[in-house]
Amino acid sequence: MSRRVVRQSKFRHVFGQAVRNDQCYDDIRVSRVTWDSSFCAVNPKFVAIIIEASGGGAFLVLPLHKTGRIDKVYPTVCGHTGPVLDIDWCPHNDQVIASGSEDCTVMVWQIPENGLETALSEPVVVLEGHSKRVGIVSWHPTARNVLLSAGCDNQIVIWNVGTGEAMINLEDMHPDVIFSVSWSRNGSLLCTACKDKKVRVIDPRKKKIVREKDKAHEGARPMRAIFLADGNIFTTGFSRMSERQLALWKSDNMDEPICVQEMDTSNGVLLPFYDPDTNIVYLCGKGDSSIRYFEITEEAPFVHYLNTFSTKEPQRGMGYMPKRGLDVNKCEIARFYKLHERKCEPIIMTVPRKSDLFQDDLYPDTAGPDPALEAEEWFAGKNGGPILISLKDGYVSTKNRDLKVVKKNILESKPAPKAESVPTIQKHTPPQSSAKMEDKLEEVLREFKSLRDRVILQDRRIARLEEQVAKM
Repeated sequence: MSRRVVRQSKFRHVFGQAVRNDQCYDDIRVSRVTWDSSFCAVNPKFVAIIIEASGGGAFLVLPLHKTGRIDKVYPTVCGHTGPVLDIDWCPHNDQVIASGSEDCTVMVWQIPENGLETALSEPVVVLEGHSKRVGIVSWHPTARNVLLSAGCDNQIVIWNVGTGEAMINLEDMHPDVIFSVSWSRNGSLLCTACKDKKVRVIDPRKKKIVREKDKAHEGARPMRAIFLADGNIFTTGFSRMSERQLALWKSDNMDEPICVQEMDTSNGVLLPFYDPDTNIVYLCGKGDSSIRYFEITEEAPFVHYLNTFSTKEPQRGMGYMPKRGLDVNKCEIARFYKLHERKCEPIIMTVPRKSDLFQDDLYPDTAGPDPALEAEEWFAGKNGGPILISLKDGYVSTKNRDLKVVKKNILESKPAPKAESVPTIQKHTPPQSSAKMEDKLEEVLREFKSLRDRVILQDRRIARLEEQVAKM
């Protein structure tokens, strides 16, 4: 009786391929900050890369088609006074990006439809609430305008970007630096990895730790933890002997892992990128020159090694394209944007198929750009899974609505239309009603508060700079 040795999987032959040189983004000074972030964020319209910048922090935002050599004077997003540590595109608006920085602030930016023509230094909103540098920013997967930030003050803040307010502050849960934060599929729970070697599952709205695992990985070097589509948790870390490990855990019982695998003795932190549609995890090590990928199934050994894509150059960071940005006609199931010292190189992962027809087994319905909930609904306790779309005819992006912020932090990214900016022509009209006068007064007060907030922000920045100069 013959015994099947090779496990059947449609992803067993996935192969990676770097694009030609003329399709790379060249002459980019990638950031040298010593922080274990991916330094790159991608969506179907733009690629954003954190770069070296003198006198503050900046990142590039390039339209995907803007390949080749990037001019040294190409405009940047440059509002931070300290180096940028993390960036994340909004999943519900391809022109909105958030950034966290060493200057203790989070800023949200609106990128023009066709990319930057001049340097962008005015964010739509500045979120201030951290007392130390902000190393992680992450948008809620299904609720509009909900943004999470985690700082080196060991606290997690969840913001309503639409009002510029900090709605939830988780400040007593982590005694040390937070290495990673991951939302669950519907955004009801968080999974965090901390320097105290604990992995925690947190209900942010109830402000309580649902479950935690001490010493998920014995080693002292940074861990990562992410939620999978079925609610299980995938972690990467180091053993006591400094071997790199990956592990799979049941989120409702974290006493023992479902499986643990040792990988190698390299010391680069493993950044996991997860595709919930195919259940494949891609591991990109900082300083490695390879991407390993694994399929997660319900049969032993649960985490199945598929293959490794290798190049000669080590990677400084990595961007991961959402599913709706892939070319379904070429059976492309993942695309990475690998950062070298001076360039960004797209890497395409493909399943070899002979047919030119749409392969529906490779492309189940995937998360689309429409949010399931508004921010207020989520903060009130409502949950909603991602709204799925079919990729059968290829994803076509629709026009995104501008991000509007209504409250004290209003810093509108676009000037008001001219028709609204000339209210003084009403000299000979009859006296306004009291309701209209109240609306007018509120508008003036809002403008006054906005200007006052800008002045306060500038004063704080000047004070920080004076402190830095005094220390020198």
